[in-house]
Amino acid sequence: MSDPTIVGSIDIAELVFLAFVLFFIGLIFYLRREDRREGYPLEDESTGLVESPGGALSRAPTKTFILPHGRGTVTAPTGGRDSFDVAAVRSFAASGAPYIPTGNPLIDGLGPASWANRKDLPDLAADGRPRIVPLSLDAHIAIAARDPNPIGMSVIGADGKVAGTVSEVWIDRAEHVIRYLSVELGMGRTVLAPMAMALVRGRQGRIVIDALTADQFTGAPVPAAPDQITFYEEERIVAYFGGGYLYATPERQEPAL
Repeated sequence: MSDPTIVGSIDIAELVFLAFVLFFIGLIFYLRREDRREGYPLEDESTGLVESPGGALSRAPTKTFILPHGRGTVTAPTGGRDSFDVAAVRSFAASGAPYIPTGNPLIDGLGPASWANRKDLPDLAADGRPRIVPLSLDAHIAIAARDPNPIGMSVIGADGKVAGTVSEVWIDRAEHVIRYLSVELGMGRTVLAPMAMALVRGRQGRIVIDALTADQFTGAPVPAAPDQITFYEEERIVAYFGGGYLYATPERQEPAL
C-alpha cells in the first residue's frame, strides 16, 4: 500500500478534516453577518438605548440588489432606523411587557395588525403584468366548475351578522388561486378581504370571515386603483384583518383560561 502521509504525521484525511473545519467556521461567520443586514444594532426595549456595534459579527458589508422589471436597486443595510410612534403604552415598565392600545389597533399597526412599509407598486408576473387582478380582467382564468363560486355569497363576520356580499374575486395570475374577495358593503363602499381568512360554505351560500365583526369591515383599507393592488396596500389589508383575531372584540384580548 502507498503511504498516505504528506509531511511528517500529516496525511490526506487530516488535511481534508482541517479544510472542512476552516470552511465551516468561515460559513458561520458569513451567515451571521448576512442575517444582520437589517434590524441591527439592537435596541433595548425598556430604555430605547442602542447597543454599540463592534465585533466581527456585528454587521454585514453593504450589498446592492438589482430589482426585476427595471425597478432600480435596493441597498442593504441602509444604516437608518425606522422612526414612528406606536399608539400604545406599556402595561408595566419591563422588557417584553405587552402594549395596551390607546387608539384603534387595527389601523395603528400594533401587534398582529402591524405591517411593513413595502413599495407602493404592484407585484408583477414574469411577463411584466400585474400579478393580482380582478378575475373579470383575465379571460384565461376561471373558477373550476366543481368548486363553489363565491361571487354573490353573503359574508358573515365574527358576530354572526352579514357584512356584505362578494361582488368579485381577485386572482393570482402566477399561482392561479384566489387571493382576495371583493366584498360590497353597501352605501357605495367595497373592500378586499383575504381569501386565506375566509371559510366558504357553498351549500349554505355564505362565507364566514371571523377575523372581524360585520361593522369593522367598513374600516378596512382599500386599493387606490380598481384593477390592481400594490405591495403596501396588501400589507395594510392583511394586517387589518389579521389584527382582528386579537383586537376585534375585548374578549379576544383576555386569557383563554
